[in-house]
Amino acid sequence: MNIDLLIVGGGPAGLAAAVSAYDNGIKDILILERDMFLGGILNQCVHTGFGLHTFKEELTGPEYADRYIKMAKERKIAYKLNTMVTDVKGGDGVVHVTASNEIDGVMNIDARAVILAMGCRERPRGAMNIPGKRPAGIFTAGTAQRLVNIEGYLPGRRVVILGSGDIGLIMARRMTLEGAKVLAVVEIKEKSGGLVRNIEQCLHDFDIPLLLSHTVTNIEGTDRVTGVSVSKVDDKMQPIPGTETHYDCDTLLLSCGLIPENELTVGAGAEMDDKTRGPKMDEHLMTTIPGIFACGNVAHVHDLVDHVSEEAEKAGINAANYIKEGK
Repeated sequence: MNIDLLIVGGGPAGLAAAVSAYDNGIKDILILERDMFLGGILNQCVHTGFGLHTFKEELTGPEYADRYIKMAKERKIAYKLNTMVTDVKGGDGVVHVTASNEIDGVMNIDARAVILAMGCRERPRGAMNIPGKRPAGIFTAGTAQRLVNIEGYLPGRRVVILGSGDIGLIMARRMTLEGAKVLAVVEIKEKSGGLVRNIEQCLHDFDIPLLLSHTVTNIEGTDRVTGVSVSKVDDKMQPIPGTETHYDCDTLLLSCGLIPENELTVGAGAEMDDKTRGPKMDEHLMTTIPGIFACGNVAHVHDLVDHVSEEAEKAGINAANYIKEGK
């Protein structure tokens, strides 16, 4: 299969890039999305706070995604769902992409340009070295968010949340609204990493304690989490012996940072930036591999989806210009 522009990821970055490239003269576009629907992570973000910059009104995540999904469909931009991209390689003025799904099987696609828009993933428990066994009841905050908001399952009844980023704060409120008891949000740093409005609306409004300069130092339970120990930390973020507090809980949610999803980028041979954990890019958002661009959280983690869309629009314009110049 030959195509002008291939976009990996059908979330907010991929959709905005596709619409932008289309409006700048590139009509032969294909979006590949591994999930069962377009919109990416926004589909599970049912809270408001999106779109204030882009659309000048406050939207929920699904509403924000729907705006761009409609734009893409109005332009008849092609897309494939449930499709996993397994390899991206540049060379000879063409980018070679391998992908597969259960309908088409293995697809080999040659594109004039590729925009990487795979988003980011959450830091798992294994990256934090918390002592304890491997019982059920330990989830990343985003996984719990999907279970509650899309799958319709409540992950637990008595909850401790480690990490006070925005996802953790929002899930403290969400779990409370669904009937769970959030015992505490624990943050190893001296200051929360979340937005002030989320600290107020998600914790203070529901009397959920925020323990700064604390961390989880032990997870109890064999089959299911039965409790956790929380300790104060010193100025080097090391637990202080004798400061442990025990919480009886059946669930631990982890909100401990996001990592750009860059396995494909690394596999393509692009140079990576140690600070952003994304690829090194020039002023046109092109990686060190000619014809491969990147935008959104795969490039670096953004605070607001509006900023993701803004960057993706630039990537779409630049990729369109690259394709037109090469014809």
